[in-house]
Amino acid sequence: MLELTLRGDYIELDKLLKAMGLVESGGRARMLIAAGEVRVDGQVELRKTAKMRAGQVVEFGGQRVRVIQGPGGG
Repeated sequence: MLELTLRGDYIELDKLLKAMGLVESGGRARMLIAAGEVRVDGQVELRKTAKMRAGQVVEFGGQRVRVIQGPGGG
C-alpha cells in the first residue's frame, strides 16, 4: 500500500491521483473518477474534488493509497 502524507487538512481526490503518479494528468483523473473507476474507503466516489483526509484509503488501478496526516495538519 502506498502512503500520501498530507501537508494540510486534506487533498482533493483528483489531485491525489496525480500527485501519486497514478494518472498522467488532472483531466485524466477527473475523467476516471466520473466514470466510477475510483473507490474511497471501499465505495465508488464520483466527486472529482472530494476532500481526502487522514485515515482514508483510495483505490484505483490495482493500487491502494492510504492518506496520513503530516505535521501542521489535522
